[in-house]
Amino acid sequence: MQTESPASATTDLQYDQPNDRYVFHHDVEGTATLTTTIVHAIAEIADTDVSQGEFSLYDSIDPDALDRLFSPKADGTDRTGGHVAFTALEHEVFVYANGDVIIYPPSKNGHPTPSN
Repeated sequence: MQTESPASATTDLQYDQPNDRYVFHHDVEGTATLTTTIVHAIAEIADTDVSQGEFSLYDSIDPDALDRLFSPKADGTDRTGGHVAFTALEHEVFVYANGDVIIYPPSKNGHPTPSN
């Protein structure tokens, strides 16, 4: 029996070939945290096994801070603006307040320009 990773279960990870990037929307109603979803998406893209300690998001960004950054405000309303970008396993990761996540694979031509 094959189980789904948090990335495949909650994100709809899609490869956008014309823009050479992976895109998905984090399901805030799902059971996985934003950072768990991102870790599993990056691991899937980079063909890395997170259970074997081959990759930790802590090497790139503080996962707790990332989860808090995009969590609902103190009054319970959703965050509506802002984004953060970081590099993980040589992939450029862009996370938006609305739950959109864009991951660019390593590029030999320099850094990508987000076109969200």
